[in-house]
Amino acid sequence: MYISNVFIFAVLVSLENMGFIANMVSLVLYFMYVMFFNYPNSANTVTNFMGSTFLLSLIGGFISDTFISRFTTSIIFGFIEVLGLALVTIQAYSKDLQPAYCGKPTCIDGSKAVMFYFSLGLLALGAGGVKGALPALGGDQFDHKDPKEAKALARYFNWLLLSTTLGACVGVTGIVYLTTEKHKWYWGFFISTVATFIGFTVLALGKPFYRLREPKMADSPIIRISQVIVVAINNSKLALPDSPDELYEISKTENDFREEIISHTNQFRFLDKAAIVPKDSKTTPWTVCTVTQVEEVKILTRMLPILFSTVIMNTCLAQLQTFSVMQGNFMDRKIGNFNVPAASIPIIPLVFMSILVPIYEFFFVPFARKITKHPSGITQLQRVGVGLVLSAISMAIAGIVEVKRRDQAHRDIMKPISLFWLSFQYGIFGIADMFTLVGLLEFFYREAPIGMRSLSTSFTWLTLSFGYFLSTVFVNIINAITKRTSSSKQGWIHGLDLNSSHLNLFYWFLAILSCLNFLNYLYWASWYKYKTEEPDHSEPKAIDMTTEQLPVEEVPDPTEAKGEDLSTRPLVAEEEPEHTEATAKDSSAGPLLVEEGSTVDGGVTEVHEGPSSVQTEDSKQQPTS
Repeated sequence: MYISNVFIFAVLVSLENMGFIANMVSLVLYFMYVMFFNYPNSANTVTNFMGSTFLLSLIGGFISDTFISRFTTSIIFGFIEVLGLALVTIQAYSKDLQPAYCGKPTCIDGSKAVMFYFSLGLLALGAGGVKGALPALGGDQFDHKDPKEAKALARYFNWLLLSTTLGACVGVTGIVYLTTEKHKWYWGFFISTVATFIGFTVLALGKPFYRLREPKMADSPIIRISQVIVVAINNSKLALPDSPDELYEISKTENDFREEIISHTNQFRFLDKAAIVPKDSKTTPWTVCTVTQVEEVKILTRMLPILFSTVIMNTCLAQLQTFSVMQGNFMDRKIGNFNVPAASIPIIPLVFMSILVPIYEFFFVPFARKITKHPSGITQLQRVGVGLVLSAISMAIAGIVEVKRRDQAHRDIMKPISLFWLSFQYGIFGIADMFTLVGLLEFFYREAPIGMRSLSTSFTWLTLSFGYFLSTVFVNIINAITKRTSSSKQGWIHGLDLNSSHLNLFYWFLAILSCLNFLNYLYWASWYKYKTEEPDHSEPKAIDMTTEQLPVEEVPDPTEAKGEDLSTRPLVAEEEPEHTEATAKDSSAGPLLVEEGSTVDGGVTEVHEGPSSVQTEDSKQQPTS
């Protein structure tokens, strides 16, 4: 477990993110000064690129849950990422592949534009696919049924963030200095390419140490979700049974592969109709689904409001990687005789996070665990909520700093304020990101069904994607509206002169929106029902009467079962006593009786619904051989 994660943490995550995050914060300047985009188009190109990268993480998550292992998925998309970086490096090196300045909002066209967008597309596809598979690969190295390793899983995502942060520290200092101050853009991209290549090479060398899970096509998340929706619609006119025990449940065969049975919940009862056993037709995957399969869809449905409630925070993050970097170019960047690159200012939150992650892990979590009794100290959703509050504060402060910067520029443009005024908004947002990003990754991984963990973990990146795209939409809409309403006929953010824009108003708009979004998040977080713990399957054979008979003293008492809460207890191991009497009177009354051994892919393959009381008596009279 620990050796395998060394390859993931210490090498790949650090090296890959060293280049990725360095490019993320400096591309806006590359687009402005090398590709000659104006301010709004440069910012929008960056946010569209980043949005596409995180959106494409869904492809990596889907492939690794359906066709090939998470390890193989990471290696394939890693090769694509390296190829994309190599093409970006070539274009940054060759003047013949770069546009000439034209004075228009965008100067790149023709074959140069084709190479520009193709290389960015490959880079987005590769980096996105890796992000969709790699976090879940690391999580797979922990045995969820081992209490010690299950507890260590809570630490995994904190160390994942720390590794990302340490790699990013090198990127936003060394690589950014080369690109923005020395104007050696191709050297920055080249170093990113080599570091990423080394990272994936080391990942491949660690294969003998990994716990790998090979998915099956029949276990595809998309297929399982589609089956539940289709069957629920087809059964929409049927009435739900009085007891959830009468719904179709998972088989021992599938349990061996999927490693879990999910208990029935009462939310989204319409979906329960997919688990109604058909009376007049043969049981197939498209005519009946198991309760576990239905609950998987319920879990993903419950996650959606949480996912959308964190989009606004990532829209705020996009501003720190675009407009805040532009602000830095208009500020005093000197420390003595050294010019600090504006794109290096994220080193401040990165240093904060590098210090705070170990403090959080070694001091806060043990202290909070004593109070809350929660393995992670506080729940994942509480952690996300803290981050949302801090992001709103960060945007409010960003607006105040921009007013101070612009007022000083109007008084004396030769004496700008220090670049380090930006450290307030960056520092607070860095702490917010530490809480929210790790909270979301752990939340989506822990709550997801085992066969959907890559896809579910990709939801974290999906919120980032939506946030970046929403930033582009906001910039365009606000500029269009303010052009019509302002006396100058100029939008809040326009042209090449940030001193004549009203960036502070845009920051405050996002701060107000973040406060309203936090209230929305509180509602959905309190509404969310966490997935119940997986039942213990250490004695699954006790259910299958065809292979083993229960000793007399282990036969449950039907009178005791009636007093139980049927909505929370496992649906397989305790069904028997509830239907014993009914089965003895009428063999057709048992809701799950499958007499001909018919199978359902993803459902029950061999169900002997509660051996009747006659069978139980036989077991009493005839000793087991």
